[in-house]
Amino acid sequence: MWLREYAGEATHDWTWAEAHREINALAAWQESFFGNTGNCVGLLSKNCAHWYFADFGTIAAGNFVVPMFTTLAGETADYVMSFTDMKLLFVGETENWDQVKLVLPQDIILVCLPGVELEEDHLRWEDIVAPFRNRMPDYQCQPEDLVSLVFTSGTTGVPKGVIQTHTSNIIPITRFSKAFMVDIGARYFSYLPLSHIAERQIIEGSSLVNCGEVHFNENLTTLLRDLPLCRPHVMFGPPRVWEQLQQGIIGQFGSQDAVDAALAADSEGVGKMMREKLGLDEAGYLLTAAAPTPPSLIHWYDRFGIKLMEGFGQTECMGPIVSSVDQRRVGSVGKAMPGVEVRISDDDELQVRADGCSPGYYKMPEKTAETFVDGWVYTGDKVKIDDDGFYYITGRVKDYFKTIQGKFVAPTPIENIFAENPHTEQICLLGRGYSKTVMTCVLSAMAQQLSKEIIEATLLERIEAVNTEVEKHARIGAVVVSAAPWSIENGVLTPTLKIRRERVEDMFGEKAAQLARRSAETGKILIDWS
Repeated sequence: MWLREYAGEATHDWTWAEAHREINALAAWQESFFGNTGNCVGLLSKNCAHWYFADFGTIAAGNFVVPMFTTLAGETADYVMSFTDMKLLFVGETENWDQVKLVLPQDIILVCLPGVELEEDHLRWEDIVAPFRNRMPDYQCQPEDLVSLVFTSGTTGVPKGVIQTHTSNIIPITRFSKAFMVDIGARYFSYLPLSHIAERQIIEGSSLVNCGEVHFNENLTTLLRDLPLCRPHVMFGPPRVWEQLQQGIIGQFGSQDAVDAALAADSEGVGKMMREKLGLDEAGYLLTAAAPTPPSLIHWYDRFGIKLMEGFGQTECMGPIVSSVDQRRVGSVGKAMPGVEVRISDDDELQVRADGCSPGYYKMPEKTAETFVDGWVYTGDKVKIDDDGFYYITGRVKDYFKTIQGKFVAPTPIENIFAENPHTEQICLLGRGYSKTVMTCVLSAMAQQLSKEIIEATLLERIEAVNTEVEKHARIGAVVVSAAPWSIENGVLTPTLKIRRERVEDMFGEKAAQLARRSAETGKILIDWS
């Protein structure tokens, strides 16, 4: 078996031979349909076996895939489809079809994946593939073929289409498979959007290279049902996912105090129970990446014997720096992988040179020239390195801001210290041009059950602790507690669950600046419930 799909109590398995037949049939159909190569093919669907088939079949025919998030706004979908001159779009289960259908290019051909029907004119998977089963495509793939455009999450500016080739996929996959000590036949759990480069390489691509077994999560509401059924050997999650699992665990115990008491009474037994309940009892490598992970979150999981490994990568250069089981330092993204060159610029920007990086951005020569310089990828991340060669991300170059004193503030380290409080799960530090910095936050579900007095006392205590550790110009003067959680739907989170700082600033900036002035004038730490 290669692929397993869950649907309620039922499962559907695909063997390697069955998948091979579907992929090659689709490739043969595309050759017949297009009559040439180099065509842009879109893919809009939740994770499923046919996502893989459409992906690999398109590539096998010499065309390239543009995966689109199922939460993508219509405006962004319009830009992506027009910019890439998309000719064909595979449509599966997706949340945003009502938006996407309004901006479809006039001549685009739609193909429905099995189980999906559209009101718009479309072809069906079975109808196009059936006549070509047991056929092979004629095209012979080349290492530097354009196989996909992966669009950046757009935290700043217009999304850029990062060019992916066979080389820029296979080399990183091989590199981190060795670092993760992935065995042949390893089990993988697919639940993050396949439009995310990490899910595509660490799960989809790795399963192919390592002859692994992939289990598809039915949906996020069945995550805690499906994960133990899979019991993955390798799993990747951005910090937001690990935070949500943490809140779920605390909820099952009733409170953090109850968690502490249970671990104090029997840490080994409780840890074993939770690892088995989550389905992580056979996991060999659990990666947290794609955004800064608060060290307090990693330490929290350590108590259950769940070892989260930090790493660094981006769509332009995947997996150059990772932690390993025997080379792990909490707060650090790890050490440079073998064969990867790393240097730090005069302004502390991380720059990387390695085989397997993207060759550049699609139709953006100026942006390519800015980021890809003489073989080096300018990552846009600021770093520091310790005496033992461990790298620490201190923030994005563009995230640094100056307060009214004209001095720079790095928000990420301050956010990490503040995150040690037990009541918040989403945080973002503001302060561009302010008299003081201001922390904006969203409370956890458990914290929302507590009184304001308890919350405020805890937040004030944490701010005082933060302010003893940071320079005077970076000290926090106020906290804004957001009534609404930050989500993809309200535009604060990107489809890859990163916080859009400029969106937080749009929502809370005016109030935060006022609070900062009042704090500076009164010398008091203020808390605002918005």
